[in-house]
Amino acid sequence: MARGPGRSLRLALCLAPLLFAAGWAAANRPVVYEGFRRLVAADPGWLAAGAGFTCLTWVAASCVRQGALPDPVPPRLLLASQFAAGAANHVLPGGLGAHAVTLRFLRGQGVPLERATASIGLYSLVKSVAKALVLVVFLAASPARRRLGDLIPDGRLLIPLAAGVGGAVTVAGVLLTVVRPLRRPVAALLRTAVSDARAVHARPRRVLALWGGAAAMPLVQAGALACVGASLGLGLPWEQVVLAHLAAGTAVGAVPAPGGLAVDAALVWTLVAFGSSPAPATATVIGYRVLTDWAPLLPGALVLSTLIRRNVV
Repeated sequence: MARGPGRSLRLALCLAPLLFAAGWAAANRPVVYEGFRRLVAADPGWLAAGAGFTCLTWVAASCVRQGALPDPVPPRLLLASQFAAGAANHVLPGGLGAHAVTLRFLRGQGVPLERATASIGLYSLVKSVAKALVLVVFLAASPARRRLGDLIPDGRLLIPLAAGVGGAVTVAGVLLTVVRPLRRPVAALLRTAVSDARAVHARPRRVLALWGGAAAMPLVQAGALACVGASLGLGLPWEQVVLAHLAAGTAVGAVPAPGGLAVDAALVWTLVAFGSSPAPATATVIGYRVLTDWAPLLPGALVLSTLIRRNVV
């Protein structure tokens, strides 16, 4: 009898991703239908190329995950976990779903909790820094950067953002000062993070996987967008599409909206600012989201359920 609740809980965890995928598709029927309708009429050659770039995003993510960790993990299972993490990202905002799946995967591989958590922090930091550096390179090389001036948010919008960041830092400082039980685990986590970061950067292969994968991720994602745009007749040069993807993702990538909704809105706006008509720009973003998120959602949920059932995550 004691095994009954455990089996029920595991069954619920296995079915939850599938039920969520079905519910999400049912709740967004018009959007899903429109995206797939336009994709059916698109150039299949360019869509195949976009699908190839999409697959490379999971490879790049796996490289960064391994590069952020001193301990080796099985590469095939790591790749499967990153594919499944894409489905989890539709449940929790800000990449928390992927981090949760990765954390469970690393714990299942015997990685200590502090080290696994520190690797996720290093992954997020390096990914953000590398994306910003790639954006700077494209801004310096592309004349289209002048058109981004209209997309810079008004200074009044930056005040509440700065206040929110400052408030979060203040609250964290107060908690660490007042709540003494938090000091020891936080200090231990910081020590582990610094130690692991030094260990990782002392190994050339880890450095290449960490920083090379982090720089490749936004490029392959932008490559998928450029291929979808070419299949739908977007009419913009590929370097402008890449710059639009980098700029939109960097500007509002931190907005906690599941499924990248804020990034999609900014991306349409940026493509229009670069000279595209609203209709093809919207169709391109819808097709990009179908190709990179919605189409892999059900297979990703199936893989996630399988990994849960096999105690991998």
